[in-house]
Amino acid sequence: MNKNLKGQIALVTGASRGVGKGIAIGLGESGATVYITGRTIKPINNNTDGSLQETQTAVEKAGGTCIPIQVDHSDDKQIRQLFERIDEEQEGKLDILVNNAYAGGQTLLDSFSKSFWESDPTLWDVANNVGLRSHYITSVYAARMMIKRKTGFICNISSWAGVSYVFSVPYGVGKSSCDRLASDMAQELKQYNVTSISVYPGIVGTEMTTNFDWKEYPDSFKTAFGHGYYNWETPLFTGRAIAALASDPNLIKQTGRVRIVAEVAQKYGFFDKDGNRPVSFRSLRFSLPMANSFLRKYPWLVPDIKIPWFIILLTMLSSPKI
Repeated sequence: MNKNLKGQIALVTGASRGVGKGIAIGLGESGATVYITGRTIKPINNNTDGSLQETQTAVEKAGGTCIPIQVDHSDDKQIRQLFERIDEEQEGKLDILVNNAYAGGQTLLDSFSKSFWESDPTLWDVANNVGLRSHYITSVYAARMMIKRKTGFICNISSWAGVSYVFSVPYGVGKSSCDRLASDMAQELKQYNVTSISVYPGIVGTEMTTNFDWKEYPDSFKTAFGHGYYNWETPLFTGRAIAALASDPNLIKQTGRVRIVAEVAQKYGFFDKDGNRPVSFRSLRFSLPMANSFLRKYPWLVPDIKIPWFIILLTMLSSPKI
């Protein structure tokens, strides 16, 4: 990767594992100095939990500079202190904020078979306190730094649950709100040359999903997450997408929009960790092979054509719960 981000300062929240770890590596290999946050500093005996030290090692192996800071993003005071430290250490410079922290993954999976009225009302807080509210808090502090220098990039990690039902009511509302947060912040930040975007990864092979016991869930759930890991992305793919966006000198023209990782890869010409380039979930090459085992073996037979959003939404609305 080119060192297009050399000299830039980035912050990735929730980067001890999964997509956050991949984003930190992607920004690091592009030359940025990357601050990362999470609750776990040192490795523990569980390969799905991850740690900030492990992410730091991976970023440095990729040629980047990484600064880990232990932060609980449910605590506003700790978030404020995080930005005070970055402000002091970098003399007010912060170029990139990636809002990725999320704390409700396992709880959402545990409550998968329940409707919202059957779940404890606190499911809302589990899904959206760190996964949405903390994004707003970090964006407030980041914006205060960025507008002073009249440059910056705030990125919310969302998902296609922002446009259709996935998992549960609190999850979908939270992701939709992440998109709206990015869009509305863009309205107020554009005059200061600060870009605000929401990003949709595809089906990502994180530590959790690759070690997942799929037998406990219905076929519709398995179908939604790919037969035989078809078209899965690595966490680094999202990292490279954000690095590519951050390197675009005309990024402000995309402010307020949703960007799909696979489509960003196609636009900017980069590949995933394994040298492949997964297609967008709104590509015909994604949807047809998902429903046909023969085409999953020969996906190149299907043209990589984008399906209009309204058709995707109609299909999702008629699909079983996922």
